[in-house]
Amino acid sequence: QVQLVESGGGLVQAGGSLRLSCAASGRTFSNYAMGWFRQAPGKEREFVANITWSGDTKYYADSVKGRFTISRGNAKNTVYLQMNSLKPEDTAVYFCAAHLGLISRLRDGVADYWGQGTQVTVSS
Repeated sequence: QVQLVESGGGLVQAGGSLRLSCAASGRTFSNYAMGWFRQAPGKEREFVANITWSGDTKYYADSVKGRFTISRGNAKNTVYLQMNSLKPEDTAVYFCAAHLGLISRLRDGVADYWGQGTQVTVSS
């Protein structure tokens, strides 16, 4: 059974940091693009960041550029999101996703697998 399991969410004050992890299992993800999305209450899910299977190419939403960093583990089945200088507007459920195909398609929300999400709450 294929699973993407996120962890690392929590409550943090504005200006603080969190590191999210997504562990993929059930198949080989070394050739999948992987990424992070988020959904705040009352809003649609939005793209945050993604990374190619090799880790060579990364894309970020304008709202998180310079503050968030996406990376992959050596085994390619883990993806991380380092979040610094957090703002209250970053509060959302963060989802991990994986796509066997173009990274641009993943950015558009086209994914083969989704995780269940982890809550991130940033207090002011």
